[in-house]
Amino acid sequence: MAGLVLDGSNPDVGLLYDINGLAKDAPSWFDRVMGFTGEYGIMLALVLVALWCWWSVRGRGSAEDSVTAVAGLVWAPLAAGIALLINIPIRGFVERPRPFVDHRGLEVLVTGKTDYSFVSDHATMAMAIGVGVFIAHRKFGLVAIGLALFEGFCRVYMGVHYPTDVIGGFALGTAVALLLTPLALALLTPLVSAVARSERLGPLVRSRRAREADRTAGAEAVGGTRPLGIPDQRPDDNNLAA
Repeated sequence: MAGLVLDGSNPDVGLLYDINGLAKDAPSWFDRVMGFTGEYGIMLALVLVALWCWWSVRGRGSAEDSVTAVAGLVWAPLAAGIALLINIPIRGFVERPRPFVDHRGLEVLVTGKTDYSFVSDHATMAMAIGVGVFIAHRKFGLVAIGLALFEGFCRVYMGVHYPTDVIGGFALGTAVALLLTPLALALLTPLVSAVARSERLGPLVRSRRAREADRTAGAEAVGGTRPLGIPDQRPDDNNLAA
C-alpha cells in the first residue's frame, strides 16, 4: 500500500503543493519559526493550555465539578498515548512514504524524517489532547482543538505530511479520546476523588481557598443556614404543606 497517493493529479497531492508552496514564498526566518512551531511549539502550547485549564477548574464550581474536570485532564494525555500506540500498526500496514520521497520540489523544513507518513503522530496526539481538554472544559477545549488544527496545517506546510495524513490523525485522536472516555472516567474519577480527599494531595484537585469555601458551606448547611436567595421556612409553612 506504499502507493497510496503518488499521482500528482490527486487532490491530496495538489493541496500538499498548495500549502507547502506557501513556505517557498515566505521569508527564511518565518519558515524556521513554522518549523519549530510545528515540531515542538504547538505541543508545548497544548501543555500550557491544559495546565491553565487545571489551574482554573481547581477553584471554580463545586468540588464535584473539579473532580470531573481534573479526571478529564488526566485522560487527555493518556488518550494521546493510546492513540499513538494504535498508530504504530497502522503505519506498518499502510507503509506510506513521506511526501518528499515521492514528490520533488517540496520545501522540507525539518530533516531526518525517515519513518512512514500515514497517519501523522503530531496530528493524532494534538487532537487527542484537544478533545480531552474539551471534555474537561469547553472553552479551554476549543482553544486546544484550534491549536490541534493549526498543528495539522503546520505538518503539511513543513512538507513532512500529506493532508490526508493529518486528517487521519485527527480522526484517530478524536475517536480514541471520545470512544474510551466513559471507561476512562469511570476508572479515573474515583482515583481523582480519593486524591481530592487527601489533605496533602487535595490541592492538586481543589485549591485550598475552594476547599475552605466548601468546608464553610458544609458547616452552614449542617447549622441550618440556607443559601442566599432562598427564603427561610416560616412557622406556618408545615401547616400549609399539610
